[in-house]
Amino acid sequence: MDGNFKKRFTKIAAAAAVVMAVALPASPAAADVTPDERPDVSVGTWLAARTQPAVQLTSFTYTGTVAVPTSTINETAFAQLVEQATATVQSGKISSDERSIAKWLFQRIAADVDTYLTATTPERTVDAEVGGLCTGWWVTPDGYMVTGAHCVQVGETELSQLFAQQALKKFNEQDAKEIISGLQGIEADEEIVKLAQQIYVTFNTNHMKLRNLQQSLSVVQSLPGGGVDKTAKPVPAELVSVGDSYPGKDFALLKVNGQQNLPTVPLGDDADVRTGDTLYISGFPGLVTNTPFFSLESKLEPALTEGPYNAKRTTQTGVPYIQTQAPSYKGNSGGPVFSKDGKVIGMLIAGTVSEGGEASENESFVLPVGIIKEKLGEKNIKPAQTITTTRYNEALNDFFQRHYSAALPKFREVQALFPNHPYVAKYISDTQQAISAGKDETPKSILMWVLIGVGVLVAIVIALVLVSVLRRRRRRRPEPSFGPPSYGAVPPPPWQQLPAGQAQVSPPVQQGHYGRPGGGYEAAQYGPGPHNGNVQYGPGQYGYPAPPHGPMGDQTRDVRYGQFTPPPDDRNA
Repeated sequence: MDGNFKKRFTKIAAAAAVVMAVALPASPAAADVTPDERPDVSVGTWLAARTQPAVQLTSFTYTGTVAVPTSTINETAFAQLVEQATATVQSGKISSDERSIAKWLFQRIAADVDTYLTATTPERTVDAEVGGLCTGWWVTPDGYMVTGAHCVQVGETELSQLFAQQALKKFNEQDAKEIISGLQGIEADEEIVKLAQQIYVTFNTNHMKLRNLQQSLSVVQSLPGGGVDKTAKPVPAELVSVGDSYPGKDFALLKVNGQQNLPTVPLGDDADVRTGDTLYISGFPGLVTNTPFFSLESKLEPALTEGPYNAKRTTQTGVPYIQTQAPSYKGNSGGPVFSKDGKVIGMLIAGTVSEGGEASENESFVLPVGIIKEKLGEKNIKPAQTITTTRYNEALNDFFQRHYSAALPKFREVQALFPNHPYVAKYISDTQQAISAGKDETPKSILMWVLIGVGVLVAIVIALVLVSVLRRRRRRRPEPSFGPPSYGAVPPPPWQQLPAGQAQVSPPVQQGHYGRPGGGYEAAQYGPGPHNGNVQYGPGQYGYPAPPHGPMGDQTRDVRYGQFTPPPDDRNA
């Protein structure tokens, strides 16, 4: 290549590289949403997929020995009650039939059991276990979990009620049958049976004693292999910190040892939400976990509910709470509450119930995330996120965009980092099926686009080189040869082209354009037009006789054509 061509080529190559860079699509990593951005799916779908791995079912259990005394009738007090019953019948306030009198007596005893019943021996004992289910969520990859205070400890009064309900049912039913059997000749109806049982529910609960009481906390986790299924088992948890139950700062911190790479959820700020914003509650409602109709894997999947932020409230002791219309139920306690951006803005603590004990969906109360951060700071616990969560969120974004080939290796990386992950195995299966079904829409990688661009650039360079070579060859005129003239060769003069047998006319002598002595070389015409043979011959320069000078007349002669050396290319002069 000459210098000028090199300069032109350099400019063209540079321009081609710029065009290629502009024309190439952005790399998928740049085009994809970041882990904290939401793909084109609903907020609820996106939130549930991202946060469910970090939301876990928690349980607290109390075990102990329940002891209750045997009861006996206080004869003196009971005799006085009989006298009152007689007077009441005589006054006509109650019917005189034995059934009506028995009901009246049971009602009076149930209203004041310790007056008419006396504790005596022998003492009766039974081993019992009580507990409850709540919701917790991982806040660090090494096993720190946040939940509600009332999810890890129960007050003395409430604990006694739980044990009474669990352990005393058998004693209550037995004692009720004995007192009913004393009603000789009276057939007990449903009302009398209920009154008799209520007498001993109250008496046995009041006189019950708990011995050897022990408490345990656990988090329900799945075994290696992934999936919330029947392989799940309780993993012991240690109570690190606990606050005051609602309406106090209802917060507790648990630690599960031997954990690493756990999925976590990020904490937001109190200012992230305000009245009118939509809030999202994740947790395990007791109406599912306590029913026998659903499979275990169904029970171990958190439920997501949503509703507006109604108002900010403050208790009489100065503890802030958020009132929301997002539905919550028993078992949701301790569950994280999210903003639409997927960050925790609080924890579900309480909800009002109707007189029948049913939850009121219009009144759920959330402990703000500011209190949670305060309590974590007291124990120097810093929320963190590992590569497990980052890769999982990236894979979910790819999955929701149908970039299945891009999502699959990330899901597999998550499974390798955290084999107990409850959902990644299912996503791997779904992703593989989508790829097999031809649904993959993963864009080409940046490396492939670069290779394609380089190939295009190389092709452009090769084309430019070929064009340059062809142009240089066109500038050179090859010497004519016998036979039909080729491109750039001088064709035979017209007189050589007469029909066979006709006299050959000698060519006329013409003065060369360049006026060279003895005749010079005149460039033949190029192009599609006819060649007129305007060539002046020198005196035998190529070993052939020079054409005669002067008038030709009728003279004829044969003309032979030799090979001609092309003249210098004056056009480049």
